[in-house]
Amino acid sequence: MWITRVVPAGGASLVRMAVLLRPATESDPVHVGALHQRSRLAAYAGFIDPDVLAARTAESFGEWWAERFRWEHDTHRMTVAEEDGELVGFSYIGPSETPGAAELYAIHVDPSRVGTGVGRALMVQALKDLPSIGGDRAVLWVLTENETARTFYESGGWKPDGETRTEPINDVPVPQLRYCHPL
Repeated sequence: MWITRVVPAGGASLVRMAVLLRPATESDPVHVGALHQRSRLAAYAGFIDPDVLAARTAESFGEWWAERFRWEHDTHRMTVAEEDGELVGFSYIGPSETPGAAELYAIHVDPSRVGTGVGRALMVQALKDLPSIGGDRAVLWVLTENETARTFYESGGWKPDGETRTEPINDVPVPQLRYCHPL
């Protein structure tokens, strides 16, 4: 799926940029890992200690995603966003531990592309793909303090359902809030 976004090109003119959304291939997870690390460093900087975030390298994220992709490719779906051949975002969906639900596990966008529509396109595509996973609703978990992400999901029709949990980021417990969306 191609999406087109309009960006300033210096001065008053605008340039149309095409972003390709496609299913991930076996070569993508290493690059996804590097993007995931850059995205987390930028998105969580205001409320998670930078040393905690830096403890996991782009290489370790790449290895983690490659292993996860290898084991889950039959039951989960990764969509990547490319602009001019460069990876600029990804999403990851699959079955949920929440009964009757499919789960949006991740949307990450390169920090230089936040606010350009790439994340929105990935969310729209995920919502189209989630029914094939199963269930009558979708769920996702967002860090409670991540107001930017919460606003992003709420503007896409997601609603907090009151469920909370605490999960570690590099061994540091971080509170999360569950959101849901009807399918």
